[in-house]
Amino acid sequence: MGASGRLPSVRFAVSSPNIGPVDELIRLATEAERMGWDAFFLWDHLHLVRALHLDVHDPWVVLGAVAQATERIRLGTLVTPVARRRPWKLAKEIITLDHLSGGRVIIGVGLGYPGDEEFGAFGDVPDDRVRAERLDEGLVVLDAALRGEPIDFHGKHFTVDADLAPRAVQHPRPPIWVAAMQPSRRPLRRAARFEGVVPLGEHGQAAAPKLIVDYLASEPSLGAALDRDDFDLVMSWAPDTDWRDYERAGATWLVDSTWPADDGMADLARRVGQGPPR
Repeated sequence: MGASGRLPSVRFAVSSPNIGPVDELIRLATEAERMGWDAFFLWDHLHLVRALHLDVHDPWVVLGAVAQATERIRLGTLVTPVARRRPWKLAKEIITLDHLSGGRVIIGVGLGYPGDEEFGAFGDVPDDRVRAERLDEGLVVLDAALRGEPIDFHGKHFTVDADLAPRAVQHPRPPIWVAAMQPSRRPLRRAARFEGVVPLGEHGQAAAPKLIVDYLASEPSLGAALDRDDFDLVMSWAPDTDWRDYERAGATWLVDSTWPADDGMADLARRVGQGPPR
């Protein structure tokens, strides 16, 4: 039994850095579908690490191409930093992708990392508290827009009076997963309001199952969400950890990813080509 007390049925996803060549990202996604993976995600960065001078591509444009090249696999970002976006524009991108894919989008959201290179370098406020405020306000706008509801929101950071159409294909809207980095508990409370949590170790690294379970247990308000049938617990593999340990810990999704340096992307492509371990 898992952390929520239910018996999980784990699904497997690929989460790739949004770095080029862009045709290789599309090829990686189509191979993931062919080999039986359940979802393909892209990171959402501008620099990632400036010193690496990576060729970074816009994930939503790439996912639009992936949507046309695939039929079954779920698509989205892990994760989009809502704080640096105009949430109404982001909603349009998500809705368009949901239509292009026939309703296959999953939305991963978070603060974004690292703050200095992803925010400060572009004149945006890198402070975590300000970004958290913008994330929470942005999610209110995003939620209404994806549902096709009129938006009448007046917050500290965003003011919106709009009625956007069309709505997303999925009803009531595409699922939203919230990233939570240890040891902060505020993201766990945020995740409980949506459809999933993506717990990470410090500095965004994958963590061992027991550390994740202990982290989730630190926020009592998350307990009810974990018992919901429509709520996902999304975990990333830590090195040398058996995927079944995550399943036993309650994971409903298990994510395979890589760090985009040295042979990381080639290693990810190799694992994708082997198919998920079920």
